[in-house]
Amino acid sequence: MSREGYNKLMAELEALKARGPALRKAINDAREQGDLSENAAYHAAREELAKTEAKVAQLQGQLSSADIIEKSKVATGAAVGTVVFGSTVRVKDLDSGDAETYQMVGPGEVDLMANKILTTSPVGQALISHRVGDEVVVPVPRGKLRYRIEEIS
Repeated sequence: MSREGYNKLMAELEALKARGPALRKAINDAREQGDLSENAAYHAAREELAKTEAKVAQLQGQLSSADIIEKSKVATGAAVGTVVFGSTVRVKDLDSGDAETYQMVGPGEVDLMANKILTTSPVGQALISHRVGDEVVVPVPRGKLRYRIEEIS
């Protein structure tokens, strides 16, 4: 992942860790109200704490095994002539004729609204290592997408 993606995930992790004490306090406050079997605030706080702790563990695992790739040290796809991590790729849908542009990113940088997709996503995997002019097929639940790579930058 890139340094930006790593920093984004680290900020998310710190924000989640900061929520823990408040959730624990809410659980303790709810306990003091008596009967826990019918205490909705208690159950909601416990559920939220469990979700938060699970997400913290997931992020810690992801960050502990992350390889940070400095974009400045990676040859751009245009330089090597192939789609690589960090490349921006313009493709043409061979069935509809529509054009799409995707940026190949790592975890923590995904933004589907901005067409930033993971290199490990189905579209990302299909595009990686291909060159301008190559046609790629992406298996999707509703069939197959057929793209031709028009430009790499």
